[in-house]
Amino acid sequence: MDRSYTILLVPDRDAKVKKIRVEHRVLVRAAIAAGIVVCAFVAMLANYFSVVGRVAENQLLRAENLELQNRWREAEQKFAHINAEMDRVKRLHGNLRFITQLNDPERRLGIGPLQGSGELVGREPPGVSPPQGMGGATMANTTAGVTNEEPAHMESDGDLLPKLDDMDKKVKAQEQEARMLKSYFEDQQALLSAVPSIWPTRGFITSDFAHRYDPYTGDKVMHEGMDIGAQVGTPVKAPADATVVFVGTEGGYGNVLVLDHGYGIKTRYGHLSRIDVKTGEKVKRGQFVAAVGNSGRSTGPHLHYEVRVNGVADNPRKFVLEE
Repeated sequence: MDRSYTILLVPDRDAKVKKIRVEHRVLVRAAIAAGIVVCAFVAMLANYFSVVGRVAENQLLRAENLELQNRWREAEQKFAHINAEMDRVKRLHGNLRFITQLNDPERRLGIGPLQGSGELVGREPPGVSPPQGMGGATMANTTAGVTNEEPAHMESDGDLLPKLDDMDKKVKAQEQEARMLKSYFEDQQALLSAVPSIWPTRGFITSDFAHRYDPYTGDKVMHEGMDIGAQVGTPVKAPADATVVFVGTEGGYGNVLVLDHGYGIKTRYGHLSRIDVKTGEKVKRGQFVAAVGNSGRSTGPHLHYEVRVNGVADNPRKFVLEE
């Protein structure tokens, strides 16, 4: 027999009492439904708080990810800057190799020590160490160290940015040193071009740079040049880059040409039969500038050739590298 329950509803005022009869199975079903609702509500609350937690965690992860992205972009910018610096240093090294003719297997540099008038070569630039490892292999290894090796440590190295800053400072120091070397070698290249390192003409030496007896007076005097015997009309070449500073006649030297090579170096040519350049003209090493003659006080066709450093005559042989 099914059980049932009666619920009495008693109003406050004079009214009939209401009776509600509820069967037992209905109460059980209602209790089960209420339990299900409560459980569902608890589950929803749990899921809500879980979602809230995941959202907070996701926001934290997004913030961390954004920071990592910013650091990565900063690192990429530093790598790009360092690579650009390395490229500039590489170009500077290439210029140094061109200036110093390191790619020329013959290395025919026209210069020699100027004894008695100060050395023009064989000295290091002040405050600059000699260039080390200017070859392509060194630069390739250095560049590879930036582009290939460093990114491998990008994710695991927490001190990446300080290391990049340190690397950037080293690259800038290397670039500054390369610029100093470039400036020094450019000056040396200009000096090399200015030194009279080739014979002005071909012939045989009739009188060297030394004391001799004057062929006209018989007095022993200093011959401040070199006489090179050759036929009239034999070409005379500029022994180095220069500017023509004098063209004309000068006493017993006849037709005279004077070239200014810079760095206090001048060359003088006497007894010429012909002069092919004009005052103020720029000439290059090996350019024909005149011709051997017999003008002035001369005992036969020859070229009188002088080299003066800061106005003081010096032995032309010390400058010539050709045999």
